[in-house]
Amino acid sequence: MSAQEDTHTDLFSTTSWQQRSGGPRYLQLYRHLESAIKDGRLAAATTLPAERELATLTGLSRVTIRKAISQLVVDGLVIQRRGSGSYVAPQMKRMEQSLSALTSFTEDMQRRGKTSSSETLSCGIYLPSPEEIVALGLASDGQVSRITRLRRADGIPLAIETSSLSTEFVPDPSRIETSLYEKLSLEGMRPSRAIQRISACKLTEEQAALLEVCEGDAALYIDRTAYLSSGRVIELTTGVYRGDIYDFVAELRNA
Repeated sequence: MSAQEDTHTDLFSTTSWQQRSGGPRYLQLYRHLESAIKDGRLAAATTLPAERELATLTGLSRVTIRKAISQLVVDGLVIQRRGSGSYVAPQMKRMEQSLSALTSFTEDMQRRGKTSSSETLSCGIYLPSPEEIVALGLASDGQVSRITRLRRADGIPLAIETSSLSTEFVPDPSRIETSLYEKLSLEGMRPSRAIQRISACKLTEEQAALLEVCEGDAALYIDRTAYLSSGRVIELTTGVYRGDIYDFVAELRNA
C-alpha cells in the first residue's frame, strides 16, 4: 500500500468522524472534508479518490458521497472536471477592490504583497468591433490593438481581461508583457480617470477552465473606459473576475 493510500485510509475512515447523533451522513462527510481542506490535511490540487473508492473507504453509498462532494463544489472548496475527477481547489482569501482608485492589476497585487503574472491568450492588431469604434472614437476602417490575458496572483488565476487601444497609442501590443499601465506611464499616456461598470455573470465552460473553477459559477463582469487628462478615451477593457474571491467596494459620502 502506497503512502497516499495509507493517508486516504486514515483520513476517510469513519471511525474518526462519523457519529450516530451527528446528523445526515452526507453532511458529516462534507464537514469532515471541509475541515481537512481548511486545516491543510487535504492540500490544494490534491486529487480526491473516485466515488467508488470513497464508498469503499467510508462504507457510505455513492449517492451519499456524491451529495457531500457536490456541496464542497458549491462552496468552492473542490473542483470537478470531466475526465480528471475531483480535486481540492486553491484556497485564497477574498480581496476587496476599491472603486475609487484607478490602478492596474499588477499594482493591486503588489500592494497586497502578492506576485502577479499574466498569460497572453490572444494578442494582435485587428479591425475594431462596433463597440470599440464607439468607445475609442475610431474610424470604421481604423485598427485596434487588442490583448486578452489571464491574470494570476501567487499562481492562482483570478481574472480574464481584454484590453483594446488605438494603434496610435499601442502600435505593437506584443510588447505588453505584464502591466499595460506601466507601459502607458513610460510613454506619458497613463489614464487619469475611468468609468467602470460592474455586472453579474456566469462563467462559460472555457472561462471556468481558465480560472480553474466550475462552469456556471458566479463571476463579475467589468467594463472600463479610461480617459487621458485631455479627455480623450485611451482604453477599453472588459474582464471577467472570479466571484468567489473579489469584492468591489465603494466609499459613499453625503452629497
